[in-house]
Amino acid sequence: MITKLLQAFLAGIFFTFILDFFLFLGIFKHYIEHYEIDLFYNILFADHQNIWLYLLVSAALGWLSIYYAKPKPTVAVLGTLFVLVLLTLIPPVGEKVGSMMLLQPDQHVVSGAHIYTGDIYYDGREHIYILDDELNELVKLPKSQIKY
Repeated sequence: MITKLLQAFLAGIFFTFILDFFLFLGIFKHYIEHYEIDLFYNILFADHQNIWLYLLVSAALGWLSIYYAKPKPTVAVLGTLFVLVLLTLIPPVGEKVGSMMLLQPDQHVVSGAHIYTGDIYYDGREHIYILDDELNELVKLPKSQIKY
């Protein structure tokens, strides 16, 4: 019983990791690189994981793949999830999903004596990237010097 539970959970972690990898690959290729944000894939991948959602999806996919007795619905669910995640590799879809996850519209950021108003395209560990309405360009600001 314990072995089968462990096997199910590990299978779920494997399937979830593959889905996550391709989701963030599409976002990286068609959102991060498109807007020329200076960021590595592994930082994007690690910083935007929700551990509770990851574990929940892992448990559900593990149960589905190991305990559910009917293979056709299992293959249909896993195949559908895989196809949906692969859609982020299409440029407009990857850009849209990246925007939904990362874009913060209509923000005001104070850095020194200047106030930037616009959309924050990425809020990272050390920098934020804001498309300033006045300058009409993407500005990289160190987080240590800004106020929201």
